[in-house]
Amino acid sequence: MSQTRIHLIGVESGEQISEKLIALLQNCRVLVLSKRHRTMLSSILDQQAVKRLIPIAPVKEALAQVALELIHGDVAILASGDPFFFGIGRTLLQLFGPDRIMVYPARSSMQIAFSRFKIPWDDARFLSLHGRETDNLASSILIHDKVFLFTDYRLSPDLIAHSLLAECGKAIDTEYRVHVAENLGMDNERLHTGTLSEIAVRSFSPLNVMILLKTSPTSTIPPFGLSENEIAHSRGLITKNEVRAASLHALRLPRHGVFWDVGAGSGAVGLEAARLFPELQVFAVERDDDQIGNIQQNRELFQTWNLQVFHGSAPDTLAALPAPDRVFIGGSGGQLRAIIEHTAGRLNPGGRIVVNAVLEKTAVNAPAFLHKQGLTVSLSEISVTRRPYPPVTDASQEAPLGWAERPEQGDQTLHPITIIVGQKQTGPGENK
Repeated sequence: MSQTRIHLIGVESGEQISEKLIALLQNCRVLVLSKRHRTMLSSILDQQAVKRLIPIAPVKEALAQVALELIHGDVAILASGDPFFFGIGRTLLQLFGPDRIMVYPARSSMQIAFSRFKIPWDDARFLSLHGRETDNLASSILIHDKVFLFTDYRLSPDLIAHSLLAECGKAIDTEYRVHVAENLGMDNERLHTGTLSEIAVRSFSPLNVMILLKTSPTSTIPPFGLSENEIAHSRGLITKNEVRAASLHALRLPRHGVFWDVGAGSGAVGLEAARLFPELQVFAVERDDDQIGNIQQNRELFQTWNLQVFHGSAPDTLAALPAPDRVFIGGSGGQLRAIIEHTAGRLNPGGRIVVNAVLEKTAVNAPAFLHKQGLTVSLSEISVTRRPYPPVTDASQEAPLGWAERPEQGDQTLHPITIIVGQKQTGPGENK
């Protein structure tokens, strides 16, 4: 007996299903579909010999029924557009395997939408907001110059636009062009184009998609290597360039996950981390009012929307943050032990805590505190001397003999910094 199959059929809004697929439905035992597809194909379904219709929602129950029906015959499942693009196709592959599934895709909503607005889409990024919360949408959306959004009934285009403006300020309003397509392929199809503020005050039908285009020039600043004079800070309180680079190396940042910058100061370490990995969630915690202003200024200047700022003292403020994969402690306000205890207790398996110690007391205590929490500890000491190179007017001229060995006026020797790394053991099967 041949193996029964699932026929996964893509349906395009406003288009009739082909005669070939109509004939295929006649040979299926049951048909799984949504209420919208049932209404759309009512005339066809009335003519079919399909014995039973199964609602696709709730999905878990529908797929359990599909497994039972497959024992007796083929099953057809109707889905919108291309079922393998943010659709049910992935779930079916996991449950039934590729050999059991036949796929008949239709044109997808993104193909139609980009065509309607006459926008090339080979360089676009795609993001589904189904089931997402409204908090910090900017970190997911605005890291891309061209992004296509699958909205849902809670996250409508007007709410998305309003949330982005609330997170990032009105300055971003002119930096993005927004396109919204409603009811694609239907008689009541509507297309909208405007700024974020214009979209934020309109209303939309539940069936829609959204495109955001960045209109301002892409920054030419390298993704790593900001200098101290490019970062807003107060009273020289900033992690110096060389130490910042070594600290980020010690952190071994993941591309995704959660990074805490505790006692952030100007936020230089968190800022560099956020620019290096736009999909990393960065939380800068600082208690000083002036420095909070600097972090906010840096966030807006470099558009690091994945960096969130928390005004308060550690460890109290840390309780509101998600569990971290990496933590940098640049300042502790005399609460180093408490910060390490709280942080180590919530650190994900394989995570790292990096402490920068300027004071000898910190260099002695931090390793002991980390070790007491069960972390593997290592130390490095960095000494930096900055030296101007003597001017050379003749290309053939060499630097003065012994120049490198003798101090020169203008030399700057930074206070030695001890970089302390504490690593949490990975769990079974994990490698970080």
